[in-house]
Amino acid sequence: MTKREVNLKIFEKKAGNQVLFQPRIEWWYQYNKMRGTLPPKYQKKSLIELFDDLNVSIRYFSYFTGLPNTVEVRYSRKVRRKEVIKGERELIIYDTPRGELTEELKQSSDGGWRIVKFLVETPDDIEKAIWLYENTSYIFIRENFEKGSEFVGERGEPQFFLPRSGYQCLAIQLMGIENLIYALADHPEKVERLMQAINSSYDPLYKAIISYGKIRIVNFGENIDANLASPPYFEKYCIPFYEERSTQLREAGMYTYIHIDGSFKPLLKHLKGLPFDGLEALTPLPQGDVSLEEMNEAIGDKILLDGIPAIIFLPNYPLEKFKDFVRKIMKLFCSRLILGASDEVPPPADIERVRIISEMVSNFNCKLEAP
Repeated sequence: MTKREVNLKIFEKKAGNQVLFQPRIEWWYQYNKMRGTLPPKYQKKSLIELFDDLNVSIRYFSYFTGLPNTVEVRYSRKVRRKEVIKGERELIIYDTPRGELTEELKQSSDGGWRIVKFLVETPDDIEKAIWLYENTSYIFIRENFEKGSEFVGERGEPQFFLPRSGYQCLAIQLMGIENLIYALADHPEKVERLMQAINSSYDPLYKAIISYGKIRIVNFGENIDANLASPPYFEKYCIPFYEERSTQLREAGMYTYIHIDGSFKPLLKHLKGLPFDGLEALTPLPQGDVSLEEMNEAIGDKILLDGIPAIIFLPNYPLEKFKDFVRKIMKLFCSRLILGASDEVPPPADIERVRIISEMVSNFNCKLEAP
């Protein structure tokens, strides 16, 4: 079977104990290429050639690949948006009937942009943001998905991120966790109206994905961390969103999974019951806050995507302990495992450890097939 076929069969629960190795190496490649620190043997290789050289599967087609996103934001004609760049700072300004909303970004040393002033910081800003999202729609671009599917080829089932739930969108993108917690305490009804406006802006996206009919696996790119989504808020605001949206997609024949990549021990009791087929980037000890055994018990028969702590890819982590960890995780989860780094191979990593795992997975799968 091709990697694409194995990828889908694992979600279909038809792959037996076969493991697929699908590490996210895009940022490792981009970071080291940008700084001129790629190992000599990889300096002339493209990203997709690196995937092939290491004999690993690819998951996302628009992550540092240069391909356009499948999900785009569209504003109604009422929305006036402008971008103002001042040196290393960028202001994004929205004009609303209640006044301006302004987000400020600062360029970091890696070329990316970091939020230094959130879009929503005051009670008045919440009302402005409600109006903004009532005039915002998220759109599925099928041509971009088809380009991505062609790019991935037989290396994996092409996948992409869905936008975050209202709570996570506010906690990470629009307000920041401190502003959000105070706002929920002081103005809960306003915040909940904003969450609903955000959710409603996704309606065209989900409708189009379902009507397209060719997508098999999608990721809820939540970035759940119990330090941001404590159990009471997770139960009240996140789970209902997941039940609504994941159910829509699963009833249309799609498989879904959620990205959880921070501390998650306080949320363990919820994992088995979440309305997803898989859980991505759960990070065990020595980087995360739970053991592999705790993870194994907590997720039931759900698929584990990733599972190898990113820090053990670093060259100072003992190689034999690294191999022992890989053997252990394959033994525990092999009937429901898409192996990878939690959540991606870090730039200082020894990339040859990816090759080592690739060989270990091939040997593991070959033994399963032996008579």
